[in-house]
Amino acid sequence: MARMGKVVLSIAFILGGIALVGLQSVIFSGIGPITLESASVLDADEFSWGKIVAQKNLKWHKCYEGRQCARLLVPLNYSEPDGQQASIALIRKPAVVPRKSEFYRGPVLFNPGGPGGSGVDLVRLAGDSFSTILGPQFDIVSFDPRGIGRSPPHASFFKTDVERVMWGRSLMARAHVVGKLATESDDGYLRHINTDQTARDMLKIVEAHGRSKIQYWGFSYGSVLGATFAAMFPDKIEQFVIDGVVDSENYYAMLRSEYVCLIALWSNNLLDTDKVMDSFYTGCAEAGPDSCAFWAPTADDIRHNLTTLYDSLRSRPIPMRTKSGYGLLDYSVLRSLIFASLYSPYALFPVVARRLAELASGDGQLLFDMMNPPPFECSCDSPVFATVPDAQAAVLCNDGDDVPGDLESTQKYFDMTTKASSWGDIWSNIRIGCVGWPKFPKDHFQGPFEANTSYPILLIGNTADPVTPLWAAKKMSRGFTGSVVLSHNSAGLLLSAPRIKKVNKSQVKKLGLFSHKSIDLRLQQVKKVQKVGPVQKVF
Repeated sequence: MARMGKVVLSIAFILGGIALVGLQSVIFSGIGPITLESASVLDADEFSWGKIVAQKNLKWHKCYEGRQCARLLVPLNYSEPDGQQASIALIRKPAVVPRKSEFYRGPVLFNPGGPGGSGVDLVRLAGDSFSTILGPQFDIVSFDPRGIGRSPPHASFFKTDVERVMWGRSLMARAHVVGKLATESDDGYLRHINTDQTARDMLKIVEAHGRSKIQYWGFSYGSVLGATFAAMFPDKIEQFVIDGVVDSENYYAMLRSEYVCLIALWSNNLLDTDKVMDSFYTGCAEAGPDSCAFWAPTADDIRHNLTTLYDSLRSRPIPMRTKSGYGLLDYSVLRSLIFASLYSPYALFPVVARRLAELASGDGQLLFDMMNPPPFECSCDSPVFATVPDAQAAVLCNDGDDVPGDLESTQKYFDMTTKASSWGDIWSNIRIGCVGWPKFPKDHFQGPFEANTSYPILLIGNTADPVTPLWAAKKMSRGFTGSVVLSHNSAGLLLSAPRIKKVNKSQVKKLGLFSHKSIDLRLQQVKKVQKVGPVQKVF
């Protein structure tokens, strides 16, 4: 059961994207992002990306089961197209419909979020599910963005993985050191690992498929990438969905000193987080003891019981030694588990309730095993193609304005986020990772996010989303002419939050996502169902 909990957590993070950044330094400081490989979700095989030669034209090769892979050469700096090149790793689940068929609809490009999420891993894991949702007439395509995973030049600041694991990066002083290591490792490539350049890479990918317009579905940070693409290339939009929408202006703002109390990196992400937590309390109370192991007669009783566990672990951490490892089960571990569960409550709340009930009765072993990182192992990929957390910092810190490195500014930001949300102590760690970052010119695209796109955009948000509140989808929609916001009455992150394995085909049909019908008809249908169905119970 603990292993299954880790698998579910990993899947939630892969599709949650932004979740990865907020928790990495808190839960798994120093071991890198939660990846499919680290959770043993996917079996290792003998396929090596080193066998594929990067080319300026797409040449697909058999790779993982039922998948094809390619490597595309793109300019590292689009201002110097004949200069140094980057190599973008792509993966696809091919359409069942033959490409010469009149029913073939071409590629749909996916981004899982992050920044730093691996699109290759996304399609390895979820390609079949996306094909079921969209239909057999589409190629399901994704990629590791430049600097990330299998797409060099690789943003990697440590000489070995062991150094990275031993060092960690959760403290402000450590972030300054990582910034210095980033500077030392940079041969001129680092400043080009950003969302602006990745958006241009996506256009290259589209053109390499022989098409002029993009079909896209981006999750969480993928909504920032999508909004950036749409603002930069408004005439290149075909079917376009951004799901779990981030306020892109807020994302790029970082923390400007003159607006210290007004604008900050992801400072408005937690507007609806407590709504998701409340759904745990109320859902558990309504479900009864047979369905919720942490049951109590009222939501307030359940809230009180959880607070009691917090207080106990804060004052008396529990030393643990299990088959999976050893360490301390303390307040931060429990707090991080609860926060992580908010991303995918339909999958995780029942599991978390069982772990909490066991902890309340004196047994924290399975809860600890869920959160305890696996022992360090060298990657099966060659170092050139391994996924490391450094790239996440590269995209995040390059994208936004420079973050002041002084303690006073950091304290002001911490105070602001903790005042705005009870989860601010966790979320504020994101900003700390950029305090020592090299000072590159900020001449890449950072807005405005206003455009009359060639086809209207569909933005999707849940009414109770832990880190991408529905408010952000509505705000971003105002900048794109004709766009529509679909609000989904559910808790968690993304449209897929309620039981992704049980896709409601009638709802997908109502939305008309990537259907044969015209985009105008699709949007007329969406306007009639801007809130889809009753709120689904989390237990």
